Amino acid sequence: MASAESTTGDRIVGRVSHPTPPVLVGCAHGTRSTSGRRAVAELLVAVGDARPDLDVEPAFVDVQPPSVAEVVARLAGSGRACVVVPLLLSAGFHVRTDVADAVRSAAGAVAAPALGPDPRLVEMLRDRLQSAGAVAGDGVVLAAAGSSEPRAGADVELMRSALAARWTGPVVAGFGASATPTVAEAVTALRDGGSRRVAVASYLLAPGHFHDRLDRAGADVVAAPLLDGLDGLDGPVDVRLVEIVLDRYTSTIKELRDDQGTP
Repeated sequence: MASAESTTGDRIVGRVSHPTPPVLVGCAHGTRSTSGRRAVAELLVAVGDARPDLDVEPAFVDVQPPSVAEVVARLAGSGRACVVVPLLLSAGFHVRTDVADAVRSAAGAVAAPALGPDPRLVEMLRDRLQSAGAVAGDGVVLAAAGSSEPRAGADVELMRSALAARWTGPVVAGFGASATPTVAEAVTALRDGGSRRVAVASYLLAPGHFHDRLDRAGADVVAAPLLDGLDGLDGPVDVRLVEIVLDRYTSTIKELRDDQGTP
């Protein structure tokens, strides 16, 4: 039987030692928006409620503390393993640089893939479009934040293609920054191409600066971001988003165990 002195990194239940799961570090972009901060916090609470055996901690790559580097370093210093799950929708700069740098030299720290692309996100986008009043035949702009990383653009294109397969009407991509076309340019292109009505599917996690700009892009309909419930921000967090976060966490642990030959 393990003694208290020999159980660093273990949880003791009765007199049997059980390995403590790695901490799930949910790493979001960060925002000055009060609504956006609350939405991310509610997502992490929902993740913790779904897996009460896990310790769940927030981290950010920009705008607000604590930074992902600080959280990972603190956990490594205390002997805690962690899996950083980027609460980001594509493998852009923050995933490939900020998150990757944070885990590179930290013992016991690994990074999971971004939340997108994922077919459940496609269903969420479609649901939000319909809830906002978009109808079959409307042109749709898939509005992403944008990134200078080619991989991020490829991820958005996969989501655009998947949404187009589930929507009756043209679907194009538009970006908030660092890529073209802009959302406003994509709206104009759809109208010039014959779309009588244009809807924007907000491929953004939470309310904030980028989502606020969508209302000025000239569309007829702007759908809610993914963390804005179908009945408004104060509604429950979409269970599909919680599932994606936990899937990224568990699949990363499984890959590590497979690589190490651990059962």
